[in-house]
Amino acid sequence: MNFSSDHPQIIVVGSSSIDLVLETEKVPGKNETVIATHSESFFGGKGANQAVGTARLGASVYFVGCVGQDPVGQQIMRNMISENVNVDFVFETDQDASGTAYVTASHGNSAIVVVPAANNYLNTKHVESADRYFQTADLILLQLEISMDVVEFTVNKAKKYGKKVGLYASPAQRLSEELVENLDFIIVKSNELHILFGEEQREEILKKYFNKVFVRDDINSTVYFDGTEMKYCRNEKDSTIYKMGMGDAFTVGFSIALCHNNDIEDCVKFGNEVSARVSTQKGSQTGLPRLSDFVL
Repeated sequence: MNFSSDHPQIIVVGSSSIDLVLETEKVPGKNETVIATHSESFFGGKGANQAVGTARLGASVYFVGCVGQDPVGQQIMRNMISENVNVDFVFETDQDASGTAYVTASHGNSAIVVVPAANNYLNTKHVESADRYFQTADLILLQLEISMDVVEFTVNKAKKYGKKVGLYASPAQRLSEELVENLDFIIVKSNELHILFGEEQREEILKKYFNKVFVRDDINSTVYFDGTEMKYCRNEKDSTIYKMGMGDAFTVGFSIALCHNNDIEDCVKFGNEVSARVSTQKGSQTGLPRLSDFVL
């Protein structure tokens, strides 16, 4: 893994939230009530996770998002400022509260309910307001906790300026052929691949979109096709305890490695390493590593 002396400029368009995590002895089943041993709150949202993660790894990051006009929204913005994320394009809405996520976690397993709230009010005009930064960006990052209209608009804008654009396709939904074609990379959970691409076999999908689609599972394993063969990269450590945010972290590591012109295999390996480090601590952002962890 090589790091150049440059600081990549990355624009993240996406969601932010406060995550309420409930620790239980088991994840409740249908019509079942369980007792939480304790609860904690963390900063989250897939967009904010990507923004904080890439900033910690040395990128100059602009976040385009939407929060409510409430104390939670102010906390989210203060947190990103403290993480050196530019929030000039984080907009406030009086139409809804800031985003939240409710997580029931038990022994490495979890059930997550996301309430997008203010994130639903992020629109194409907000993205357009950051147009001049798209012209100089090295990479644009997206997820699917915002509207598909905003996702498609952002991808088209990135392509207009000839910029790389990547998507962590979660929560999964079907992607148009045009969108898939315009994306430079797509990261998807293994159990959601069929939602994005239909019932075609995994190997056929990966061969069709070689070096573009990267399939992840919850043991920090990544599978892709490099144009010649299937590649399998696994980086599970004994300390892998907390699985929340691992997909965001992989996206962060992969993206930073790509911005420093590493080859795809090294990008995947670095993504796995960043993901493994996140899994050692609670919260999606808490364990995100810093550039100093890798560069002396």
